[in-house]
Amino acid sequence: MRLKMRKNQMRATPPLALSAAAAALLMGCGGSSDAALPQLSAATPATLQSCATLASGLALPDTRITSAEQVPAGPITVQNVTTQVPAHCLVKGKMKERTGPVDGASYAIGFEMRLPVEWNGRFLHQANGGVDGSVVTALGSVSGAAPLAPGLVQGFAVLSSDAGHGAPTPFFGLDPQARLDYGYQAVGTLTPMAKNLIKGAYGKAPDRSYLAGCSNGGRHAMVGASRYADQYDGILAGNPGFHLPKAATTQLWKAQQYAKISTTTDSAGLPDLTSAVTPAEFKLIGNAITAKCDALDGAADGQVNDVAACQATFNLQTDVPTCTGARDGSCISSAQKNVLASIFAGPKNSKGEALYTGTWFDPGVAGANFAMWHFTMPATRDAGAVAFLFSSPPPASVGAFTATPGMQYALNFSMETDYPKMFATNATYTESPWSYMTPPNETDLSALKNRGAKMIVFHGVADGVFSPMDTAHWMDRLQANHNGRANDFARLFLVPGMNHCSGGPATDQFDMLAPLVAWVEQGKAPDSVTAKARGAGANVVNAELPASWSANRTRPLCVYPKVARYNGTGDVESASSFSCK
Repeated sequence: MRLKMRKNQMRATPPLALSAAAAALLMGCGGSSDAALPQLSAATPATLQSCATLASGLALPDTRITSAEQVPAGPITVQNVTTQVPAHCLVKGKMKERTGPVDGASYAIGFEMRLPVEWNGRFLHQANGGVDGSVVTALGSVSGAAPLAPGLVQGFAVLSSDAGHGAPTPFFGLDPQARLDYGYQAVGTLTPMAKNLIKGAYGKAPDRSYLAGCSNGGRHAMVGASRYADQYDGILAGNPGFHLPKAATTQLWKAQQYAKISTTTDSAGLPDLTSAVTPAEFKLIGNAITAKCDALDGAADGQVNDVAACQATFNLQTDVPTCTGARDGSCISSAQKNVLASIFAGPKNSKGEALYTGTWFDPGVAGANFAMWHFTMPATRDAGAVAFLFSSPPPASVGAFTATPGMQYALNFSMETDYPKMFATNATYTESPWSYMTPPNETDLSALKNRGAKMIVFHGVADGVFSPMDTAHWMDRLQANHNGRANDFARLFLVPGMNHCSGGPATDQFDMLAPLVAWVEQGKAPDSVTAKARGAGANVVNAELPASWSANRTRPLCVYPKVARYNGTGDVESASSFSCK
């Protein structure tokens, strides 16, 4: 950035003030200063002062608190995981209630907050996944599979919301404001309300605020790091769909590729994508990847840690047997190899331009979750999301869309003429899907950095929908834009073998929230995070763990681009036998 000042201004400005102004402007360009970043102070605890009176005695702008009840300490079960939680106040409410001008539907930003009696002084905004649309339990389960210590258990006041629409379907995309709420404005609307509600409950506002989630929740967190850096001290983004419109359209493109090699049809006569590559064939590919890449990190332990080296070592064409006869799970056909090679490379248009980042070969391709995103989700989730949320304008009506099967919509989707609709606007939909869904200036996090806030991102290497390579490339660009100093405030952890937020042959149980707090409030930057396998005895057992692994295997997750490498001695089932190098 070039600094221009008139001579009289320069003469009128004391040298020290001029120096400070120049430094501030330079940092605003995304550069990194050699000066130490601000250190934020630690949160201090407090005790809940009131619960029942929050519903009647607290007036918050554009907010209607519908209930406030005391919940005793005890078990809460969410998605088959039972967690013992502390005594807390459960507050439910709605914000910005209105009627949509386009579809005449009722809209509001629904929310719940769980406020522990013994509070650690921190606020956690739990950003939810999918297309939102339901107020899930505000437990604060924001990192790793079947977490053992969610935010509420750690003492956070936790908020969750439906992001501005009351059903987990994409049809709210007919309403322009609901689109914006889903993209980013619900977070901006809820944040000051939540902080004021906390102040009313404890007598003080939160000392520290955190925004966290996985999948679309990870996208919310990434967007928050750009748009709401002044409101949050810590950002935790898991498997983030920060380029969600491109990823969703790529899902439809994948369906078209798999349709070329599908061998059966569904009841509507459309391709049954699950016949394109069977579970046995994905397992064959996963085993071949392991065979070629397992020892690259120094240990033959059935786990591939060195992802980058594996991409240069594994060759789909030569390392997986090619069928000369019928497919029986011991080989794949040349046609299958060509389709899979195209899918892993990522979509391109007729000009050869990449439309979304490809992804990595990793043993986790054998995971059931990986196949689900490739075969089931294009018709059942992505077709509707692309039509109503990531295209401008959306279909004329819900009925007009549902008259055609989702798979047919996927097969008809054009990467030449329909894909560009994510960048379009009109008189009704004045902000494009790409604009409202993605972080603005995603590689310039100067506002977050300069106030001492911190960001942790994690991503499963075998994510079947959001490209981990895309996230790694974002981190590379962030480093370049911040003069190689992005690790001072933002760190990426790749999780080998893990599918979308959890699952696959992986050590996928970990806590990133506590390390984030330690970094934000104590300056303890995390060089690694210990992750566990969910074998026999875990709160939820991972059925996809290889039989050769210990049920309690642990591994260090390393700051990208470092890799967990075996020290040469020690138990290969223990994280202590590996170092990040």
